Amino acid sequence: MATSSIPSLRAEFAIPQRDGRDLAYFCGNSLGLMPRATPGVLERVIEQWRTHAVEAHFTDADAWMPYHELVREGLARLAGAQPSEVVAMNSLTANLHLMMVGFYRPSAARRKILIEARAFPSDRHAVVSQIRFHGGDPAVDLIELAPLPGAHCIAQEQIDELLARQGEQIALVLWPGVQYATGQRFELARIAALAHRHGCTVGFDLAHALGNVPVDLHAADADFAVWCSYKYLNAGPGAIAGCFVHERHARADLPRFAGWWGHQQGTRFLMGAEFQPTPGAEGWQLSNPSIFSLAPLRASLALFDRVGLPALRARSLALTGWLADAIAAELHAHLEILTPGDPQQRGCQLSLRVRAGRAAGRRAFERLSAQGIVCDWREPDVIRAAPVPLYNEVEDCRRLCDALLAHFETGSE
Repeated sequence: MATSSIPSLRAEFAIPQRDGRDLAYFCGNSLGLMPRATPGVLERVIEQWRTHAVEAHFTDADAWMPYHELVREGLARLAGAQPSEVVAMNSLTANLHLMMVGFYRPSAARRKILIEARAFPSDRHAVVSQIRFHGGDPAVDLIELAPLPGAHCIAQEQIDELLARQGEQIALVLWPGVQYATGQRFELARIAALAHRHGCTVGFDLAHALGNVPVDLHAADADFAVWCSYKYLNAGPGAIAGCFVHERHARADLPRFAGWWGHQQGTRFLMGAEFQPTPGAEGWQLSNPSIFSLAPLRASLALFDRVGLPALRARSLALTGWLADAIAAELHAHLEILTPGDPQQRGCQLSLRVRAGRAAGRRAFERLSAQGIVCDWREPDVIRAAPVPLYNEVEDCRRLCDALLAHFETGSE
């Protein structure tokens, strides 16, 4: 399908420029571009503060007290969740720790955590620290599943086989929706079903999945999920994150680190000593959220709602497919695509390894940057390029390929 047949929202984003020309920006998997509506929603909050001060918590249709509810429906649509199952709060790793307080409950017979090898470091740090907090030994209680020798990605059959062999010892399966280094997309429902069959709790890290690929957390029967909002959700640096708690846990008496904002709204201001959690994901809140962090997320979610994730996914398949085909046809001698070739097993990111090695790869990356083509670098030897369907065009992809071709043809490897 030609990307020209699918609407682009590029005009709704501020595209950074260099020397009067738009950057070719492929780094939305690290920090999404700013929607042009963002300054307006921030100025609105500033005006509320200026004119109403503390009373802005209760005045106007977008009063601050229930402000987090203004993003709930949009997040639920992207996550494939019931509105009560999602909440915007904190940062991703903080939310991961809060979820593991309730959902990682090791016992003598079942205390292991399964993650993917080369998980994002923050996830691994959180998991290791939780294991140690519970008196375990990460050398024994952490399972890191790596691709088979010679492969770049983890086969679903490997997950199936490992759970069949060690599932009875695993307390928690913590898995990505899309793996950050390779861009591999996973079948969440299949992983959750198999893990539950073996008695494991299942959580998903959707940092690189939400807003990138279709996600259906409720139907997949995940116990919990966490994500950030500064990548594909375009909510700005350090943006407020989010989490999902399946409705079957809505009123469960799970251990949690409680805070005042998670207390039931009807009795919150009675200032009682006993914690009464709000049913659903909101019961995991700690403090009142930053309105300045929530406001930009509203601007971005409005764009997702305007075009719809199915249309964006169709555009993503076409755009990323175009780039993958061009690299395979024109740059195969120089670049290896680590991301799966099956479009259903990837989002919009392609992870590219320069065949000539790390030094050559670094030179290519720096050459791109010097020409206003923004990708990112992941050690030891990977250039990641993400043609985001909201704002990237085929012309950006053509510019990337042409720059790489020119670089390699000059013998710059």
